[in-house]
Amino acid sequence: MSTPIVRFAPSPTGRLHVGNVRTALMNALFAQAEQGTFILRIDDTDLERSTAEFEQGIKDDLSWLGVTWGRTFKQSERFGMYDAAAAKLKADGLLYACYETSDELDRQRKLLRVAGKPPVYNRAALELTDEQKSAYEAEGRTPHWRFKLSGGTVTWTDMVRGDQTIDMSSLSDPVLIRGDGSYLYTLPSVVDDIEAKITHVIRGEDHVTNSGAQIEIFRALSDHLPQFAHTPLLVGADGKSLSKRLGSLSMLELREQGIEPMSIASLLAKIGTSDSVEIRHSLEALASEFSFDKIGRAPARFDERDLTALNAKLLHETHYDAVADRVPGDAAFWNIVRANIEKISDVDDWADIVLKPMAGEIAEEDKDFCHAAADFLPDTVLPETWSELIGYLKTETGRKGKGLFMPLRLALTAQAHGPSMDDMLVLLGAEKAKARLHGETA
Repeated sequence: MSTPIVRFAPSPTGRLHVGNVRTALMNALFAQAEQGTFILRIDDTDLERSTAEFEQGIKDDLSWLGVTWGRTFKQSERFGMYDAAAAKLKADGLLYACYETSDELDRQRKLLRVAGKPPVYNRAALELTDEQKSAYEAEGRTPHWRFKLSGGTVTWTDMVRGDQTIDMSSLSDPVLIRGDGSYLYTLPSVVDDIEAKITHVIRGEDHVTNSGAQIEIFRALSDHLPQFAHTPLLVGADGKSLSKRLGSLSMLELREQGIEPMSIASLLAKIGTSDSVEIRHSLEALASEFSFDKIGRAPARFDERDLTALNAKLLHETHYDAVADRVPGDAAFWNIVRANIEKISDVDDWADIVLKPMAGEIAEEDKDFCHAAADFLPDTVLPETWSELIGYLKTETGRKGKGLFMPLRLALTAQAHGPSMDDMLVLLGAEKAKARLHGETA
């Protein structure tokens, strides 16, 4: 296999979400595994909806995830290339002008359905005379342009789905240029793939049928034809489409929630594959395990609970040096609290408990018990001090179980759960612990 050249082609009309990030990762990991090139193509032919802010947001999201590109370009700067390709297709009789309105096309489709036929465009425009075309234009109609499909079959061996066959006679000739002269996705994409020498087109399986038409356009314009890999789409934990929920699953939203980039990458790279879903600490590690042979045919289930669990596991394994600029306290504080957090922002809650003045919770019936604990504490707290304190209080008061340790935990941290109290007591120190056990703010 030649050195791969792949591309990820988002439209700058919004921020990246888990669905298109998974496609980006598939391309990036494959390129990295094969020492290939990853190209970022900005599909901004929709000039009204595309913005520079969204373009920068896409680049920021990819960089945050650790995805880098060897080359990037914008389609809005390449209209001359698309015009030249369109001119060649017109000259070859493969791109023809159509004048039907949307209402007329809709009526045509309805009549075909009533007759029990597939709603395939009837190619009436091919029979128009120059006089008829002039008459339509005199009415103010401007043509849209369709690519003339072969009507035969298109076959290819998909790297995920295996052998694929598309009956082109079952499809309408696709519109490549709208009536206002703007390009739809198909032609610019093919032209760019030819120019950039893309070797592998890796994308979602919703593009399978499109690939038949695109392959015919590739063959009409050049000898270049990439390989295709169509991956199953993402669904939610309930098996339903994520399309209506993608706004809450953008990289920006997940980043603001405190999700780590490698948690996202680990989950998206592994779901829908034969590999178990486990944390990997680098894209290099994920790339070394990537293979199209591992990708199944069933939809990939994305569960936000799995993402949260992976994120927690990642943080539990993260060394202080990797988060020192994002968390309060020192390495000792981080090493004790990290096992009790799911997101990096959870550290702030423990910082409020350990590092800032606060008063714990002491029930009336536990006040004397807590005072006795304060009186027992030495001036220097050591790792073994907690167990010594518990042993002393158990002997002196006869308390045991939750009645023994829970009042102390609540007095010291105001939390019923958290890190082990032998560690917490060391973090608090003798002075702060004694004050809180006396019901004082410290």
